[in-house]
Amino acid sequence: MQNFATKTEFKGNYIDGRWQPAHFGDRRQVYNPATGDLIGEVAESSVSDAREAIAAAKKSFYQTREWRDSDTQARADMIYKIAEKVNENREELAYLDTIDNGKPLREAQGDVDDAYHCFLYYAGLIKAPSGGSYGVNDGFGKMHSYMVHEPVGVCAQIVPWNYPLLMGVWKLAPALAAGNSVVFKPSEITPLSTVRLFDIFDEVGLPAGTANLVIGTGERVGAELARSQDVDMITFTGSTTVGRSIMRSAADNVKKIGLELGGKSPNIIFSDADFEGAIEWAMLGIFLNQGEICSAGSRIIIEESLKNKFVLKLKERAEALTIGNGLDNPDMGPLVSRHQMRRVLEYIQIGKDEGAKLVCGGYQLTNTPYDLGNFIAPTIFDDCTSSMKIVKEEIFGPVVTIQTFRNEQEAIKLANDTQYGLAGAVFTKDGAKALRVIKEIRAGITWINCYNPTFNEAPWGGYKMSGIGRELGEDGLLEYQETKQININLNPGPVGWYIH
Repeated sequence: MQNFATKTEFKGNYIDGRWQPAHFGDRRQVYNPATGDLIGEVAESSVSDAREAIAAAKKSFYQTREWRDSDTQARADMIYKIAEKVNENREELAYLDTIDNGKPLREAQGDVDDAYHCFLYYAGLIKAPSGGSYGVNDGFGKMHSYMVHEPVGVCAQIVPWNYPLLMGVWKLAPALAAGNSVVFKPSEITPLSTVRLFDIFDEVGLPAGTANLVIGTGERVGAELARSQDVDMITFTGSTTVGRSIMRSAADNVKKIGLELGGKSPNIIFSDADFEGAIEWAMLGIFLNQGEICSAGSRIIIEESLKNKFVLKLKERAEALTIGNGLDNPDMGPLVSRHQMRRVLEYIQIGKDEGAKLVCGGYQLTNTPYDLGNFIAPTIFDDCTSSMKIVKEEIFGPVVTIQTFRNEQEAIKLANDTQYGLAGAVFTKDGAKALRVIKEIRAGITWINCYNPTFNEAPWGGYKMSGIGRELGEDGLLEYQETKQININLNPGPVGWYIH
């Protein structure tokens, strides 16, 4: 990998086509979660910065209208240029996500590749036929009705810290493809790859005000985006608690809303599953990205007869994982921050206090070279029950719980015994059984004999308290569009009756 600067250049916010510091000049320092090293400074924005960004987006959409009024070919060409720039800068973007978030470099490189293909996907999708026309009854004369899709307007977008670049692109690509103007707030903890992405927007000549970046806390910037009367739509990925707050604020002007929230996803493993395959996917399901994934397979629900053999093998595999600085491409990197590490450790202690059996892990790595980072050993809890906090609540770390079942009905009941409904999986060689069970899981994203694959072409989102709306696929584009019905009288004139 080529060498990059150990500390990034300060850029500030990107508003109305130019970089600028926060209004009050405040800055936030950004640290590498593996080493504790200072790796950059970014703007620490206030409500006034958020309002300026909203005003720029509003002017872009409703007054200058350059991006909104461009045809689909022009928008597709620009998004294609962005995609190519992302690909050209693959190594730098991956490096930034690794030093900022902590994830292994190969995972960050995979995120950049997915972001590249996401831009390509939406550049192509907006050229596909859309809308529709209808022959309708002629009670009011000779009528024709047709439907068109239009951009929503000013779209505010808030993303979390676990996939800084990729989750941003999941929102930005369809919103821009649809012709909207955007105000984007990355996590203030992991903003560096987003700053570089907005550099790319500037390099390719995206019209001023079309995409605006404002960096700050949820309490200041995020709350203002949610309550602003000038924001037509807000989308958010993050915790259910914050999602509820955004939903309440958005109600003031009934703005369109999209929420991708928490998860506590079941991974159901039957005794007839391919054993080695189920182990591999279970490992990926919980330890990918240090378990900091909303769709993580954090609840393994396994047939009783297979449990002991499975847990022994899972323990062996978990204890063999390499852990370290993401730039060294270990199996697992550090958690994103001291705060998040402490939160996960608190849940681990709760699990012990609740009587769950600690199979392995459950502690912070503190010896050299881990002493300056946020490292937690992969953790497995056995003998868990649905009433335990570690089974009910999202931990967002490398912690998995084990529960057992004796029949399909019990497996389904355990899987659905949660307020969440984001994801879930079933492992079995019996195709009919797999389909029966997967259809009963109340979740928006499900897999059979695998865990976690994601595709730009397929919609992503949850049931219940895991959110509202969908990202990716055609649904992802429709989220950022309004549907207008246009009715035409093809034979103007009296219709033969009158209102008296």
